[in-house]
Amino acid sequence: MMGRYRPPRSAGSPYITPEGEAALRTELHELWKVERPEVTKAVSAAAANGDRSENGDYIYGKKRLREIDSRVRFLRKRLDALQVVEGPLGDRRKAWFGAWVTLEDEAGQEHVWRIVGPDEFDLSQGKISCDSPLGRALLGKEVDAEVRLETPAGQTTWVLAGVTYDETP
Repeated sequence: MMGRYRPPRSAGSPYITPEGEAALRTELHELWKVERPEVTKAVSAAAANGDRSENGDYIYGKKRLREIDSRVRFLRKRLDALQVVEGPLGDRRKAWFGAWVTLEDEAGQEHVWRIVGPDEFDLSQGKISCDSPLGRALLGKEVDAEVRLETPAGQTTWVLAGVTYDETP
């Protein structure tokens, strides 16, 4: 029989962009100062209704409070450990943390990604983690460099077509 123990996940690189840090601080503020007081009020009102064992509002509210408290603890610890990276860590012509990179695939199509920390990656917004295989492969590369990546479908080759540290290219 397998127990519930799970080894702790590695937190990933401690780097974050200024925008990513602001987003985490906003989330922390919303959870602690806005949502938690509302849920606490709802739980108190539900508790006043008597029998708590079959009170869905009370049970859901307590569960949501545990989720909020857990996320708040995580955010506070993580924000203490993070290092905000303001600009490129080296030559601006190379791909470093925070860079917007333009990659050309084997078919000649261009893809634009931003290299960010593991706390803020979001593929739908074009943000890849510096800890991801592609993110690691790009770090330190110059424009026109070939980037080879082993994927489940086989080896993929990209060409680094552009690097910028300004807003989205």
